[in-house]
Amino acid sequence: MPLNKLALIRYKTIDACLCNRQRRWTLEDLIAKVSDAVYEYEGLDSGVSRRTIQADIQLMRSDKLGYEAPIVVYERKYYTYADPEYSITKAPINRADMDTLREVLDLLKQFSGFRYFDSLQEIVLKLEHELPLVGQQKSTLVQFEENPLLKGLQWIAPLYQAIAHKQPILLEYQSFSAQQSASYEYSPYLLKEYRNRWFLLGRRKGQRGVDTRALDRIIHLSILPESVYEPYEGVAFATYFADTIGVTKAQNERARTVDLWFDAAQAPYVLTKPLHASQTLQKQYDNGSIIVRIEVILNLELEREILGFADGVRVLAPERLRERIAKRLESATQHYRGDIA
Repeated sequence: MPLNKLALIRYKTIDACLCNRQRRWTLEDLIAKVSDAVYEYEGLDSGVSRRTIQADIQLMRSDKLGYEAPIVVYERKYYTYADPEYSITKAPINRADMDTLREVLDLLKQFSGFRYFDSLQEIVLKLEHELPLVGQQKSTLVQFEENPLLKGLQWIAPLYQAIAHKQPILLEYQSFSAQQSASYEYSPYLLKEYRNRWFLLGRRKGQRGVDTRALDRIIHLSILPESVYEPYEGVAFATYFADTIGVTKAQNERARTVDLWFDAAQAPYVLTKPLHASQTLQKQYDNGSIIVRIEVILNLELEREILGFADGVRVLAPERLRERIAKRLESATQHYRGDIA
C-alpha cells in the first residue's frame, strides 16, 4: 500500500509520541500532536479528525504497512507500545516496498553508467547490499538511451557543484572550428542535455549575453574561489528554451513561424511525436499528407530535425529556412554523384 505524504507525517508523529514514555498519551493528545505536525510541515491548519487518528492506529497495528505495531490501551484511556523498544522506524521493510526500491535501483544503475555523480554508484551498491534478494533477479523493464563512448561526462559533477555554489570557473575550451584551445573565466548557469549530448550555458567574463558550450569540447576546468561570480538575471531557464529545438539560441533571438508539409508516410510520426510543444495541425489532405506549424528559433538543430525526414518533408515558410534546406539537399545530392575527396 503506497503512502502519501500526509499519512506518513501522521504515522511518524504517532510513533514519536508512543515512543516517548515520559508522559501518558490520550487520543486527544495524539490528535493535538498530529495536528501540530501537519501544520508545521504542510501549513494545513484544519487539523485532523478523531476518526482519522483512530484509523491510523488500526492501520499501524495491522500488517498492511508492514508495521504490526504493538499499540495497546491501558486504564481504558492511554495509548502506548507494549514493547518499549518498538518503533516503526525499526520495522523491517515489507515486500511491496522492497520490490519498489529494487525497481528504482534498476533505474539508478542506468544513470550511474553515465557517471554523472561519483557518489551515485556508491549509493546504489550500498542499497543493493542492504536489500536482501527475494526471488529471482528481474529482467530490465526500462532502458534509457546511452552512449558510454561520449566524451565530456566527467565535467558534469564539477560543473554541477560550481553552478549550485555559484562559483566562477577557469574554462579551457576548443571548438571544432578552432585551431587551438583558449582559456577564460566563465560563470556557469545551467547544464542541459540534448540528444544524449551535454551542454553548459553560462557567461564569459566581460561579455553581456550567455552562450552555450559543449562539454565534449572542454579541455580542462578549475574553480576560481577568489573570483567574482556573475549571477544570471535573464529569462528563467525553465522557459528560456521554450521556443527552441536543441540548445543553440542567442539571448535576444525571437521565434519564427515555420510551416512544414509532411507526406503520408511521415505524418503519423509527426502527429504522435510533435517536433515542438508549439506544433499545431494546419491542414490534413485526403492522401494523408499534412501541414503543421511550429513557433521556434531558426537554428542548426531545427535544420537537422527537418533533414532527418529526408524526402518526406518540405519547408513552406519562412523562405530563408526553405532556401537553406534546399541548398543542403542539393549539396547532399552532389556527394552521391561525385567522388569522395
